[in-house]
Amino acid sequence: MGILDKFKSNKSARGKAHKASDAAEKKLNERTGGKYEQHVDTGQQQAERRLGMDRDRPDQP
Repeated sequence: MGILDKFKSNKSARGKAHKASDAAEKKLNERTGGKYEQHVDTGQQQAERRLGMDRDRPDQP
């Protein structure tokens, strides 16, 4: 079992990661004045999907 597998199976860690991801998105949008909001959102979604934190799917095993 790899590190990412452990992360994917830990609900507590996923919750913290979602909060950190949201905070990073908010900070980036503040710093750019919202000019790149769509690109920042897309990047956040791709990063979360690759880490197994896809928000479109309910709780995953």
